Amino acid sequence: MNRQAQAAVLFLLGAALLHAGFTDLYLRYVKAGLQPLLLASGAVLIAAALATAWYEWRRTRAGEGETEHGHDEHAHGDAEGHREPRVSWLLVLPLFALILVAPPALGSYSATRTGTALQEPLAYPSLPASTGPLRLAVADYAGRAAYDHGRSLAGRSIEITGFVALDRAGTPYLVRMALNCCAADAQPVKVGLTGRIPPVLQPDTWLTVTGTYTARRTRDPVNGGRIPFIEVTAAKPVPVPHDPYDETWNN
Repeated sequence: MNRQAQAAVLFLLGAALLHAGFTDLYLRYVKAGLQPLLLASGAVLIAAALATAWYEWRRTRAGEGETEHGHDEHAHGDAEGHREPRVSWLLVLPLFALILVAPPALGSYSATRTGTALQEPLAYPSLPASTGPLRLAVADYAGRAAYDHGRSLAGRSIEITGFVALDRAGTPYLVRMALNCCAADAQPVKVGLTGRIPPVLQPDTWLTVTGTYTARRTRDPVNGGRIPFIEVTAAKPVPVPHDPYDETWNN
């Protein structure tokens, strides 16, 4: 590629990053806290593209004014001999894919093939008083249930939201994929379902489950990690959330 083409690719890449950062698309790749860095990167790339194009335009204008006709022919022949293959423009295709195709969030396929990422929390913050169901993140409920023996959950009605995954034995789990940085390092946190489970469960269906703490737990067949259960009293399908990854997770 010549400099004009390089500038065009830089501009397209910067525009793709800005498009992803100003829409929900970036949440399919990185955690929400990285949005400012993504937008700054896109702006820097566009600025670099414009600067490259302006520099090349000035260099070309200066060369046209100083080079004689004979030298122009020599330069033209030299350019013909060093022209890069057009196949290099295929590098632009991933950029259009980023703009036009939004990949789905990781779901049950990844969850059942990856061991739970649940680890013992460093602390258990006090839970607010509530007359209705207490809404918790999947990771928060799982940590308290698996490592605090449900001391802060006893007697409380709990509400958690995640997608359904079924292991090879058919055991249903409610799962939320947790991010440390980006989707490439996403790991599942799993909560087993028992009690009044809906008779038909489809993997990747998003549910809001209301239930109570139970001491029942099992070991993840993938890595042996702890998987607590929740005693389901009610469950209802819900749309995929704005951010399908669990923002409360801290590894």
